[in-house]
Formats: sequence, structure tokens, C-alpha cells
Amino acid sequence: MAGTQKAASVRRAYDTVAEDYAAYFHDARTDTPDNLAVIDAFADAVAAGPAPGSVLDAGCGSGRMSRYLAARGTAVRGLDLSPGMIAQASRAQPGVPFDVGTLTDLPYDDGEFAGVLLWYSIIHTPAHAQPAIFAEVRRVVRAGGWVLAGFQTGAGVRDVAPAYRRYGHDVELVRYPFTPDQVARWMSEAGLRETERHVQPPEDDASDGGCALLAVA
Repeated sequence: MAGTQKAASVRRAYDTVAEDYAAYFHDARTDTPDNLAVIDAFADAVAAGPAPGSVLDAGCGSGRMSRYLAARGTAVRGLDLSPGMIAQASRAQPGVPFDVGTLTDLPYDDGEFAGVLLWYSIIHTPAHAQPAIFAEVRRVVRAGGWVLAGFQTGAGVRDVAPAYRRYGHDVELVRYPFTPDQVARWMSEAGLRETERHVQPPEDDASDGGCALLAVA
């Protein structure tokens, strides 16, 4: 594909793979201890902050991080572009509310959340549309609330469809890696102040690294 991808294409891809995706990423055991430590630090910051309240898992997929946060006592609400993913999330965690929606037009009130988690959910949106995501995140998180964004690092465009075709799914799906400084700049421009940065180097020449940025509103 070209260097851009419309939301409808991403939605179709994840609707197609939702059942198998949910079976593979059933819970947080597929995440590294370092990643879970970052999630824990985010949840603890929300709980200890001046504006306690619920967390929005924005781009929640099949809901594994929503379930992880709920299990540790965090009030959480999930949102995803894909109705198929939301169906899987709701089935696995009926006590957590899940909504269908887009990151660039969140269906929530100003200042509704004490924290927003963007855990590898900005990766299907090209750079030119990232400021709109962080502006919406800043709108729905209250002053003193926290934002955690996880993403692959690098540059260019990655075609991830072959990984799904191996399981019999003929989809079109790309992702966009970013540099930590790019994402930090988008956060800052939206009114979020970076407080922590966790960078994971690539495992080999064929893979991307990862980064998690924690910021306060």
C-alpha cells in the first residue's frame, strides 16, 4: 500500500482478524515484564494523582490491557475502531464498558478521564494525523491526569498484512513507526508534559524497537 491508510481499511482488517487476534492476545502474558511495569507505573500515577478517576484504554483492540487494568483495581473503559474487536473485548470482560469509536473523534466529554492509555494504538495512523489524536486525548483527560503512549520506533511504513495472511486472513494493513522525539513533540503541542521515557532497542536488524512515553496534562 501507499504511505497512508484510511480508517475504513483498518477497521475491515481488524474485524476480519478479531477472533484469532483475541485468541492469541488473550491477556497480558504476551507482554514483557518491562512493558507491564510501565503500565503499572501509569496506573499508579493515575491513582495517586490530584484527579483520580477512570482510565480510557483508547484503541483497546480485544481488550487485554483493559482486563489487566481492571484486574489491578483500575476503573477502565475501552474504545476501538473495530466493532469485531469490541465484540471480543466485551465477551471476555463483561464488567468493563467498551465503545466503538475513533481516536481522532473520541465520543466523550471534556475532562472525562483521569488517564488515557494509547498502547500501540497510534501505529496505524500516519504522522500528519497524529496531532489530531493527541489533541483529542488532551481534551478528554482532566488537568493533572496522565497519558501513556506505546509505539514501535523507526521511520517509514511497515506492511503487516503478511503476518495475518499466514493465518488465512487476506487483509490490507500497514503500521507507522515513529521516533520518541516525534511523539513527544505531538504530546507537547497538545498540552501534555512528558515525565518518563522508556526506550527498547530493536532485537535484531529486521525488527523495530519500542518506546513508551508517560505524560501529564
